[in-house]
Amino acid sequence: MSSETPKLQRRLKNRHIQLIAMGGAIGTGLFLGSAHIIESAGPSIILGYMIGGLIAFLIMRQLGEMIVHEPVTGSFSYFAFKYWGRFSGFLTGWNYWVLYILVVMTELTAIGKYVNYWWPHIPAWVSVLVFFVVITLANLANVKLYAESEFWLSMIKVVAIIAMIIFGVYLLLTADVGSTASVTNLWAHGGFFPHGFEGLFYMLAFMMFAFGGIELISMAAAETEDPEKNIPKAVNQTVIRVFLFYICSLAILLSLVPWNQLDLGGLDKSPFVLIFKQMGIDWAAHLLNFYYSDCIGFCL
Repeated sequence: MSSETPKLQRRLKNRHIQLIAMGGAIGTGLFLGSAHIIESAGPSIILGYMIGGLIAFLIMRQLGEMIVHEPVTGSFSYFAFKYWGRFSGFLTGWNYWVLYILVVMTELTAIGKYVNYWWPHIPAWVSVLVFFVVITLANLANVKLYAESEFWLSMIKVVAIIAMIIFGVYLLLTADVGSTASVTNLWAHGGFFPHGFEGLFYMLAFMMFAFGGIELISMAAAETEDPEKNIPKAVNQTVIRVFLFYICSLAILLSLVPWNQLDLGGLDKSPFVLIFKQMGIDWAAHLLNFYYSDCIGFCL
């Protein structure tokens, strides 16, 4: 039996780690979780995501500096171990593991919600089980196959969200959805802070959840080709793009229909799907529901 230590393949390019991180970040926190935030914070959700994006950017810049200097497999848990001691490294690593166990359960639950939009008679556990098996098999693939599949699947997510933003701008400019569509909806119904600053403050934790996934850049550092060059580019470009996607999509959503007139359906459906259904554009609602189902699957 060979006693050689297995070597990392370092096959991930800049495009791979950027799209993997963006694909991991753009998911439930925005598409489904924003319903609760909109009800509690109103249009100020936009400012909340700006604050969250700034915090995420600063954290990733600092983490990026460390992983460029020392691209290791343990990422931030390794740095906690190295600089703060064994217990900190142990606690950080297991905390992250528990976090993602809970995140996976959240994402799978969301998949059940999206499938029930079309087939309410299908038990949620059935769709959850199917997605769980498929995603598990995908994650067991080798690095190159995993990277390429995640790249193209995440590319679909990015193209789709850009298309949604463009379509929303078109609806605003052409007024095809009636008199309710206007950018004044961002402040005309109770102001930009309809529940005061407290409503925004209480929702910040939920907003930060939406940025979870961008740290995958650091997790992939040890498998990255030329990390000194690619990691800084990935950190800067990924965080900024995710930030812009969130802000633009939410601003358009809340401009099309006033936030207090948006029927959120018990907060268990995507506001992005419901808003197009409420406007009578059923084909867009079905398309977005299909897209979001795939998005959440790719986040896993």
